Amino acid sequence: MPRGRYLSNMQTRTIASAVVASALLASGLSGCGAAPKSAAAAAAATAAPVSRGPAAAEVAALLAGAYTSAEQAKADPEFFEVELHMVPIWTDRADGKWLYVEQAMATALDKPYRQRIYHVVDAADGAAESFVFELPNAAERVGAWKTPAVFNADKAETLTKRDGCSIRLTRAADGWTGSTTGHDCPSALKGAKYATSEVKLFADRIETWDRGFNEKDQQVWGAKKGPYRFTRVN
Repeated sequence: MPRGRYLSNMQTRTIASAVVASALLASGLSGCGAAPKSAAAAAAATAAPVSRGPAAAEVAALLAGAYTSAEQAKADPEFFEVELHMVPIWTDRADGKWLYVEQAMATALDKPYRQRIYHVVDAADGAAESFVFELPNAAERVGAWKTPAVFNADKAETLTKRDGCSIRLTRAADGWTGSTTGHDCPSALKGAKYATSEVKLFADRIETWDRGFNEKDQQVWGAKKGPYRFTRVN
């Protein structure tokens, strides 16, 4: 391939990556592009204590770590190289497991397109559920996965919950699997009406497939071929 054409394609892919990055807002355990819940309502939602148990603890342990989709991106140019970091925070709380999540293109690690807080709790039937929250001070927490103690200055009651976008996870033969429920996770991204997220957790990787659909149930954003595969780095 001529060098000039190659550079043009790379530039096109870089521009496309920015678009895809915004669409990946649910990449992972679902940002979904949902309308945020008020801080006051979120505070009420997180006030009731939930006992820590084996489901939440196991799921949180599988989530925590550093991941990359580099191998998948190298094999298939339709997928981008993305880095994903999830670290435990507020470990002294007794209402479940809390993690800070940061996701960025490998070419722009200082400009993450997604920052979230996950709250993983036990369900009565042995399952686990991961609720998704936005941070009020996300810009100040870029790169905070390196120093999670900074979250000691923050409070869960100030977070904004993303209604309808939680992930319910159940045990599988070799890990955990889960998804959002029906059309419950709203999304307005690129003309979408709702978003869906499918997640599989393994000891060595995480697979996430996040897609947005319009009112005619036509996909308008997200990967079309299948889930992103994030390989555990540590």
